[in-house]
This record gives sequence, structure tokens and C-alpha cells, in this order.
Amino acid sequence: MRVSTRGDYASRALLSLALRENYATPTSVRDLAERTGLPQPYLEQILLSLKGVGLVRSKRGVGGGYVLARAAELITLAEIVAAVDGPINAGDFGQPHQDGACDHEGQCVLLGVWADVGNHMREHLSSFTLADMVNQARGGKPVARTHSG
Repeated sequence: MRVSTRGDYASRALLSLALRENYATPTSVRDLAERTGLPQPYLEQILLSLKGVGLVRSKRGVGGGYVLARAAELITLAEIVAAVDGPINAGDFGQPHQDGACDHEGQCVLLGVWADVGNHMREHLSSFTLADMVNQARGGKPVARTHSG
């Protein structure tokens, strides 16, 4: 899996919102773009996608902007990436056939492996929350994540 630029930018934007001293105060798109170094027009599109899936809320008017819709402890990197990139998987190869009904030699074996790889990626990204990233950005130790195979 390759995290797209959109996935990276969305993660950076939400991390920036989570790092705010008063994260309940809206941050304008302009301020968010300046703090993250992200292009404002692209950031606006990404924030609309994140709003659409309920990861951020917006306030209009003077003093308006964006805030996290939930606590940073409740938002995972997997949710952020999936919100802008779609489902997390190793590729669009389809599901393994049932009862050994393979169309082509070896296809079922590889389809099973690719599905497993996608599951591992999803689980791994789901193990990191924005709160973990905030802690690390503030000098805390990186959280060691492992998952069973």
C-alpha cells in the first residue's frame, strides 16, 4: 500500500488541529495551511472530505474554521487515510474464490495473500491514534506497535 499525498496531507492537517493548545477553538484553513505548509486550495478539498465522514466539524463566519469532531484518542490514522483515499488494501485484485474454484493457476493463493496484506496494513494504521502522534510530536517516545500474524 502506498499512502497518497491526500492521505499524508489529511493526517498532517488533523495532527495540527490536535496539537492546538485549545483544540476546541476553530482554526481557519489559512492558519492551518500556514502551520502545516500545505497548499490552501488542496487543503480545503481535503477538509471537506474529512468533514463529510465526521472527522472534523466546521464553523462559519468570523472566528470560524475547523475543529476535530472527536477526541484525538478516538481518531486513528486508518480512519484518516481511508476517509480521503478509500478502503485500505494491498490492491484491487478481488476476493479469494471459495471452495478452490480458481479461474487461473495460483490465483487463489495470491488473492489470499493480498487480502491478508491489506488486513495487516489496516490493523497497523488502526493501532495509531492522533493522540499517539501528539504525544510523539511533543517529545514523547514513539509507541511501539506490533500485531499478531
